[in-house]
Amino acid sequence: MNTYGSAHWQGGIKDGKGAISTKSGALSDYPYGFASRFEGQPGSNPEELIGAAHSACFTMALSLILGEAGFTAESMQTKATVTLEKVGDGFSITAVALALEAKIPGITPEVFAELTGKAKAGCPVSKLLKAEISLDAKLV
Repeated sequence: MNTYGSAHWQGGIKDGKGAISTKSGALSDYPYGFASRFEGQPGSNPEELIGAAHSACFTMALSLILGEAGFTAESMQTKATVTLEKVGDGFSITAVALALEAKIPGITPEVFAELTGKAKAGCPVSKLLKAEISLDAKLV
């Protein structure tokens, strides 16, 4: 399976403007730039897209693992906080903190901890990232 995202950019790093798009059309020429990445201005940035992708990937992986163990989640809400830091002469994504709140009928805290750990380690986005990945998983 192959899919894609794309980006267009015009101008310099600080005064330039970009637009990102996805194959699905979920994003279509959505603005991004220096100000939305480093100055908190409106628009998207690569780190929030990685956070959304990691949240979605981890949650889907957990759904699969839960099903294989005989459980079905009533609800799962995952947030991935992505840390971008200056490292040496450039910037690096140094950490991703996954935070999950899940309602899963019949699961014990011990089994929940085991299965969420498997999902964190096994989701394809986790495997892609070199950053430290932490997980705070709570049953509600």
